[in-house]
Amino acid sequence: MEALMPIVTQLIAGAIGGNAASAAMKQAAVSTVVRTIVGAIGGIGGGFLLQALGGEAGLTGLVADGIGGLIGGGVLTAIVGAVLGKK
Repeated sequence: MEALMPIVTQLIAGAIGGNAASAAMKQAAVSTVVRTIVGAIGGIGGGFLLQALGGEAGLTGLVADGIGGLIGGGVLTAIVGAVLGKK
């Protein structure tokens, strides 16, 4: 169970970050389901990236997973929204 907690935290934080970024950018081209899924995927990537880099900076644990998930989910959702919005 301990091994799943960081992944669950990254998924939830990524979904929140993706929806927040999409709402802030007023992206109408991306549905709620798509931005939640893309945010969750970005959250996992961002969480793992911050975890890998954050070990040296003293960022560890669920806080680092949450921060990485929020940032990764927001960034990936913004990229997908920009690409879909140009069509």
